[in-house]
Amino acid sequence: MMGRLSSPVFAYVGLVLAMVLWSSSFVALKLAFRSYDPMVVIFGRMVVASLCFAPFIPGFRSTTLFHRKDLRPLLFMAFCEPCLYFIFEARALELTSASQAGMITAMLPLMVAIGARFVIGEVLTTRTLVGFGVAILGGCWLSLAGQPSENAPNPVLGNFLEFMAMVCATGYIISLKRLTARYSPFFLTAVQAFVGAVFFLPFLFLPTTVRPERFDLLPAMAIVYLGAVVTLGAYGLYNYGVSRIPVSRSAVFINLIPVFSVILGALILGDRFSFFQYVASGLVFIGIYLSQHDGRTQERAG
Repeated sequence: MMGRLSSPVFAYVGLVLAMVLWSSSFVALKLAFRSYDPMVVIFGRMVVASLCFAPFIPGFRSTTLFHRKDLRPLLFMAFCEPCLYFIFEARALELTSASQAGMITAMLPLMVAIGARFVIGEVLTTRTLVGFGVAILGGCWLSLAGQPSENAPNPVLGNFLEFMAMVCATGYIISLKRLTARYSPFFLTAVQAFVGAVFFLPFLFLPTTVRPERFDLLPAMAIVYLGAVVTLGAYGLYNYGVSRIPVSRSAVFINLIPVFSVILGALILGDRFSFFQYVASGLVFIGIYLSQHDGRTQERAG
């Protein structure tokens, strides 16, 4: 059974499912933010995920051999994502649309390729750098072409904050890849949930945080969905995929997020792109194509 689960096919299926769930998180966050403060939403999400992992703590103690030298890498991974990542993304989704935020994530594989070159030692080609530049140009154009609306009051700033979230995601993915050599994807996902819950607790007591005064069913269910399905499911599936295939190949699947996020944003939130935003989105995908097609980074053996 374990041999079957180690098959790359399961890794690929898990990565695709993770992208679908992550795409839906943009929509769920927008729904939750309609009634609750972003910090309340993020903390609630982390608490729900932590409660899901709580029954497995005794199993972690008996099956996981913890190395003290890994404490800093584990904390760095969790600090990048969910901690800093969610701060940037929460603010970004207050200012831009779910569809535009999802499109910005298309640049993440290129950022991972560049980060992996310096940290893991993967080969970085000139074509990848050119593709990265084109994708950045498309992302900037996408932001500048966005017009303020009910779903995107300040798309320029919102898309920049989403880009900063991608910087944090890059740190998370690269550190995750190194940690999967010694820890199970399930354990690493649990670490993210527990550290995130502790990290976001003090934010509830900031004067800028609006604590909830009433219960709204749909936004509350969105929070539960984010914690129990997206955090537990998407991160668990992605961490599993990264543990089975090279990081440069697993990062390519993130290109699916813009596709799914645009579809879900249009169906559920009524998001719409202008003509110039479609052109800008095309530039993002052209940049990705240039960087990946016949010039993908190859992970150094060993």
